[in-house]
Amino acid sequence: MNGERYLITGGTGYLGQALIRHARRLGVQIAATFHSQTPPSLAEVAWHPLDLRDAAAVVALICEVQPTVIVHTAFRQYDPDLMAVTGDGAGHVAVAAAQIGARLIHMSSDVIFDGEKDGPYTEDDPLSPITDYGRAKARAEALVQAAYPAAAIVRTSLIYGFDPMDRHTAFALAVARGERPERLFRDEFRCPIFVDDLAVALIDLAQRDYRGVINLAGAETLSRYEWGCLLAQAYGLDPGLIRGAWSVESPTPRPRNCALDISRALQLGYRLRGAREVLQSLGRR
Repeated sequence: MNGERYLITGGTGYLGQALIRHARRLGVQIAATFHSQTPPSLAEVAWHPLDLRDAAAVVALICEVQPTVIVHTAFRQYDPDLMAVTGDGAGHVAVAAAQIGARLIHMSSDVIFDGEKDGPYTEDDPLSPITDYGRAKARAEALVQAAYPAAAIVRTSLIYGFDPMDRHTAFALAVARGERPERLFRDEFRCPIFVDDLAVALIDLAQRDYRGVINLAGAETLSRYEWGCLLAQAYGLDPGLIRGAWSVESPTPRPRNCALDISRALQLGYRLRGAREVLQSLGRR
C-alpha cells in the first residue's frame, strides 16, 4: 500500500467519512473533496473544494493530486442540479481518471431499477429507473462505462451505521419514538449494508483489477417497515408504535423491490453481513 494515493470524492458524506477512517489505518496518502459541507480538520487528509458540474475543475484537480485510486462517492439526491452533479459529474470524474490511469471505484445505487422484478437484481439486469435520482445514477453508470471501461461500478443499498448514526437509522428511530408522523413502507425492499462492511469491501476492491458492475449490499432483504422495527427493538423502543404503509399510497413513484443479488461478491470473498447479524455483533439484539 506504500506510495498509494487515495482520492475520495464526497469526503464529508457518510460513506466518504467511513472510507477516510479505514484508509487512514492503511497509511496511504489521502485526499478528499467537499462542496457545501465544511470538512473536519484531519492531519492525514488533504481537503479540496470541488464542484462536480465543472468538468475542467474536475480534470484539473485529479491531474494535480495524481491519485492511484479514486473512490467516487459524491452525489446529490434532491438538488435542482441533481443530473448535473450525480449524472454528468460522474462522467467528468471517469474522464479524468482514465486520463491519468487511476483505479476508479464508482458508487451507484439499487434505485436504478423499477422494482417490479420477482427476486433480487443481478449485475446483468437492464436498468429501468423510475425516479429522478435513479435516472441520474443510471446516466452516471453509462458515462463511466463509456469513458473508462476499466472502472468498477458498485451498486449498493441503504447504508447505515451507528457511530455516527446515519440519517436513515435516525429517521426510523424518530418514527419509533413518535417524533415523526411518517409511516414506513411494508412493500419497499432493500438490502441495508453496514457502512464499515462496505468501506472495507471498497478498499479491497480498489486493490483488484475487477472491472464492470458488482453488487455490494447487505445479505438480508428487508422492507422499510421491517428494518424500522428491527432498529426500534435494538434501541429498546416498541416496534408496535411504528405504522406501516403501502407504496401505492406514495404521492410519487417508488421502486418496490430493490433487492440486490450479491452472489458475485460472496464468491469473491467479500464479507457482507445482514442487518440482524450486524446488530447482534454490536450487542443490539
